[in-house]
Formats: sequence, C-alpha cells, structure tokens
Amino acid sequence: MHLRELRASDREVLATLIRGSAAFREDEIEVALELIDAGLDSRSGYLFVVAADEHERALGYACYGLTPLTDGVYDLYWIVVDAARQRSGVGRQLLEAVKRDARARHGRCVIIETSGKPSYASQRAFYERCGCEMLARYPDFYRVGDDKLVYMVRL
Repeated sequence: MHLRELRASDREVLATLIRGSAAFREDEIEVALELIDAGLDSRSGYLFVVAADEHERALGYACYGLTPLTDGVYDLYWIVVDAARQRSGVGRQLLEAVKRDARARHGRCVIIETSGKPSYASQRAFYERCGCEMLARYPDFYRVGDDKLVYMVRL
C-alpha cells in the first residue's frame, strides 16, 4: 500500500467504498461525492490523500482542509477505508498523512466531527486509538438521538 493524490479515476471506486461502509446515510454519501468532485479541482481548497494498492486501486481516502478564518486549524471532513481493509492500518496511515501535511502547512491541530450514533462506534474508537481527544458533545445535533462529537489532535 502507498499514499498518493486523488485522481479522477478514483471516483467510482471511492463511491463504492463510501457506500460499502454502511455507516453513512444517502445524503451523507452525496456530500462525500460532492467533495470528491470538488477535490478534483485544485482551486477548491479541499485536500485529499488516497491509499492505493500495488495496482493503483484506491483502498481508502481522507479529505481535509484549512478551517476558514483560523490560524493553522485543519478539519478532517472524511476518512473512509475499504471495509475489507479496516483494522489493517490503512486508516491510521491516512490520518498520519493528514497530520504530516497539515503540520507542513504550519497547522496546529486537526478537528474531527463525527456522529454519536451506535453505528459510528468503530469510527470513534479509531480516533481514540489514534490519540484524538474528545473536546465536545452536542446532544441531538444531527437528529434527535444523534449527537455531534468533536475530537482534536494537536500537531
């Protein structure tokens, strides 16, 4: 596995990975795909790193960017890994790549917002295993019974 930039040829594979995660609603999937489309335009401000196998097939990706009006704060918008490759280090390598790049751009921290739904338990456990600190919980933020959790990792 190696890390590389987003390519137009990745879109359909990434769409399949996003849909295969079973964590996202259809409206969330649409937003993820819109960001991929925007990320293919270098002027968008969205940054991507893709994990690929030896045949250049995408295994996962991370989408992130500088938080507007901040001094070195980055948002991690999406991190998705092929369900068959989860718990194999792909997600950790993607998160580490985001951190390295943000640090190289004089970033101070990365903010991660995620759902408090039970279906997101593995995502939250991943962030915690990677040393992310939960800063806040907004009850019923997304929907009744679906809290927003905010994590941070300092660079």
